[in-house]
Amino acid sequence: MHLSRAGPGAGEPRNRSLHRARGRLAEAAHLLVHPSSRSYTGRAVASYRVDLRSDTVTTPSEAMRRAMAAAEVGDDWFGDDPTVNRLQERAAEVMGKEAALYVPTGTMANQIGLRLHFRGTGHLVVAEATAHVATTEVMSSAALSGMAFKTIRGDRRGRITAEQVQAALAPDPEDVEVVDLVAVEDTHGHAGGRVMAVEDLRAIAKVAHDHGVPVHLDGARIFNASVASGVPVAEIAAEADTVMFCVSKGLGAPVGSLVCAPAELIREARRLKILYGGAWRQAGILAAAGLIALEEGPKRLHEDHERARRLAEGVAEVLPGAIDPADVETNMVFVDTAAVGLDPLEAIGRLREEGVGATYVAGKVRMVTHVDVTDEGVRIALEAWRRIAAR
Repeated sequence: MHLSRAGPGAGEPRNRSLHRARGRLAEAAHLLVHPSSRSYTGRAVASYRVDLRSDTVTTPSEAMRRAMAAAEVGDDWFGDDPTVNRLQERAAEVMGKEAALYVPTGTMANQIGLRLHFRGTGHLVVAEATAHVATTEVMSSAALSGMAFKTIRGDRRGRITAEQVQAALAPDPEDVEVVDLVAVEDTHGHAGGRVMAVEDLRAIAKVAHDHGVPVHLDGARIFNASVASGVPVAEIAAEADTVMFCVSKGLGAPVGSLVCAPAELIREARRLKILYGGAWRQAGILAAAGLIALEEGPKRLHEDHERARRLAEGVAEVLPGAIDPADVETNMVFVDTAAVGLDPLEAIGRLREEGVGATYVAGKVRMVTHVDVTDEGVRIALEAWRRIAAR
């Protein structure tokens, strides 16, 4: 196997190493904005033989398309779109909450969920250091709410403990730091789709509530967590004061996420949705697909998990040391190509040439299985990895 050396040369000056690292980060940022230029996220969806970039790339099923075409609609700004209202009622019921709000994106859902508990600009949210809200969304929180984060370094699974949260919530003797909220994520995306044990979540929630601090759950993929752990979603959601989840990820809908909370908080959430530009109109066209996703999507998530595990096992055979299949708990496969001497961006580029879509997350090559990935798709991806390794 002929692979290029991934890291800086031995004895390379520290400033040159930092320069190289900054260059790679700049390249990654450029490719996110300009995906046509040697894109590490890749080309148009139609050009992929199998698209493993994310579970957000799925296309609506025929049943969803029929439901969308026939959807009964109103104006959601006024709250009278009956299909949106049905989706919100069903989401609240599934999560065991009083009410829910349908919004366009997961980031908007999280930002509303966080803001509901936020009492003042410059106050803090406690979160694991690599959590989505503390990394990908951190600028959104700052811009929309003046929110900052007090982060806790988790283990390699993204797991934090109640004891760490207890320490983070200790009163500031100078009365400067004020923590308004604890945010948790399940599954943890940047840690490879890892599942938070409900016992850990329960312990963290107890510590937070003992301090009078609420808990927000970023449950973008909470149904994956439920399927992998065998714990019902309502039991997971019960430990949080607010929870969001996406119908546009593993559940397979084209658009949308929901914030679930007590009814009084959802009244304020609706106001925030309007302030954040999310007051869409005849959104029932999209909510119709969301209803099908919510009912049918969870039933087949185990298939995504099984395919992800097979994909991981195949890559482990081709590139020993790049991945431990035991780390794959849900639908995400993270390959540490740098550990075997292959730069991850180069690996993603080679996969793209083979017609396989992947992304760069947490310094690794990320592949995500979903409703549009078949057994044949897994075979195609593994063939691509074999050819890359043989170069």
